[in-house]
Amino acid sequence: MNAVGTQSNDLSHEARNLQWLLGNFVEEVPGVRSVAVVSADGLPLLASQPQDEAAGRAPAARVPRPRPGGARMDLASVVSGLASLTAGAAKLMDGGGVRQTTVTMDEGTLFVMSISDGSLLGVHAVAECDVSVVAYHMALFVGRAGHVLTPALRTELHQAMESSR
Repeated sequence: MNAVGTQSNDLSHEARNLQWLLGNFVEEVPGVRSVAVVSADGLPLLASQPQDEAAGRAPAARVPRPRPGGARMDLASVVSGLASLTAGAAKLMDGGGVRQTTVTMDEGTLFVMSISDGSLLGVHAVAECDVSVVAYHMALFVGRAGHVLTPALRTELHQAMESSR
């Protein structure tokens, strides 16, 4: 089984590469708790499992699971909603397109960055993370993923996530 719960040979080479990139992002960037890629219309495409703080390491990319008792929202939903809110604010303020949004909280930091096709990369990190390091790695991911996120690949990734729920 691969990161989104389907057989690796069921997915295209491009889909497996994006899963690998996402897993690598979580493993290599210090302080990252979870990562999600969301389509322009709000559909989750890829997501990492929230970091297992007890184990002290971040697992590979996988399908997001609802939290027990619905206490926490899915990162993909938060990313989509925040992007919609900031896009509306930018429009009201004649600010142009939103490239990145950062929300700093007492116990964490949320980053949302646009991908060239209108998709979004969302990252939830610890409050003490190095913002510039996270933003740099997000830009690298966006640069690598943006040119391969075709409509067909977005459909394949979303279907893989839906079928593994």
